[in-house]
Amino acid sequence: MSRLRPTLQRENAIWQAGGGLVAGVDEVGRGPLAGPVVAAAVVFPAFARPIRGLRDSKMLPHAKRVRLAALVRLNALAVGVGAASVHEIDRWNIRRASILAMRRALARLSVRPAHVLVDGLPCPELGCAHEAIVDGDALCHSIAAASVVAKTVRDLLMSRLAPRYPAYAWESNKGYATAEHLAALDAQGCTVHHRKSFSPVVQLELAMGASSEEEIVVFEAGEVPLRVE
Repeated sequence: MSRLRPTLQRENAIWQAGGGLVAGVDEVGRGPLAGPVVAAAVVFPAFARPIRGLRDSKMLPHAKRVRLAALVRLNALAVGVGAASVHEIDRWNIRRASILAMRRALARLSVRPAHVLVDGLPCPELGCAHEAIVDGDALCHSIAAASVVAKTVRDLLMSRLAPRYPAYAWESNKGYATAEHLAALDAQGCTVHHRKSFSPVVQLELAMGASSEEEIVVFEAGEVPLRVE
């Protein structure tokens, strides 16, 4: 497990230079076989104090992640959440869908940041000037905060879907390719929430010749999913 702790070093440098508001942006859910990709954007007040215990969401147990997400929302100046659906992932590919989710998260902020910090590599399609930080969720406080918020929102969505599709164990695997999930795919086939461009789902689709209409997940700005129909 990484010993890195995200800091406000980059944000403080911008604030001290009079650079204005800073948004940290991150996405979660690139790898699962099912469910949307979700992104969050978090803006802290200038010269905010760090939130104790905040880390990359992957490094945190569920209960602590939920607690920290609540603290982020309490202490942040603004939080925006966006998503790209399974249909958009299959249509555009996961990279483009992830950037689309990030664009939506930024658009749903109640303030306009002067600087945007993004986890990973530069994203020309993001549509705004930004600074990309490799391992940003482990190094940068605002990006780590966005990672935690996005992860809790996506996990909640998959947990809400799980009772409708109990064989796939989404309440525990959140759509990732665990042995139980793969066994359910083999036995039950795929659902409308599966990414049909992802292997092994695509192989199953080819074998079965099945297709179905994508369900729409509606997000309110900065909030958890309100409706799945």
